[in-house]
Amino acid sequence: MKNRFLYGIFIVLTGLSFGNAQDFSKSSSVFFATKAKDTVRIKETFNEKDTTNSKSLQNRLKPIQANFKRINSITKWTSVQNKNIEGESAEGGEATFYYRDKHLEKVIARHYGDMWQKLIEYYLLNGQLSFVFEKEYWYNRPLFYDAKAMKENNDTEAFDLKKSEITMTRNYFENGNIILINATTGHGYNFCADYPAEQEKSIAEDFKRLLKLAD
Repeated sequence: MKNRFLYGIFIVLTGLSFGNAQDFSKSSSVFFATKAKDTVRIKETFNEKDTTNSKSLQNRLKPIQANFKRINSITKWTSVQNKNIEGESAEGGEATFYYRDKHLEKVIARHYGDMWQKLIEYYLLNGQLSFVFEKEYWYNRPLFYDAKAMKENNDTEAFDLKKSEITMTRNYFENGNIILINATTGHGYNFCADYPAEQEKSIAEDFKRLLKLAD
């Protein structure tokens, strides 16, 4: 997103209120203007290892976790391609394809909305999906709701990425099939998805669309 002066309209739905300073019990519109910042981006994983534990799947997870660590520790790539993602979110998106020795190793997809941002990291092993790491942030306020808008609306908070509600979902693949899904909320609550087949299908379809963007 290029730096530019933007005007936005945030529609507050019935029953939603910001803090205790003002009651938005009725639908209302907040008009504001601010400057977008390139720095409002979820950080990609770098030089980290996965610590998800599963006694029954421990041996099967090891090669997936080792591959994740290997790829996210690479600092020099043979080729890096950046592409725009159109039509999948309100504020657009972008994809980055990482190649080493002509082999696609990793794909990063970013999706942006007024109230949320999602980063999806796809890691490949022997040409197949091995690990998919999803990081989803739901903002405390709209992206362009700055200090000026906060004061004008008698609010107590402005947009702050650090105050987002965060969910991280780790999807483990073996021979193209999901063997484990582990999700963690910002409150430290862990849970596993009840419908791995649907998750597997959704991820596969999304990844297939992304690959069409690559040269």
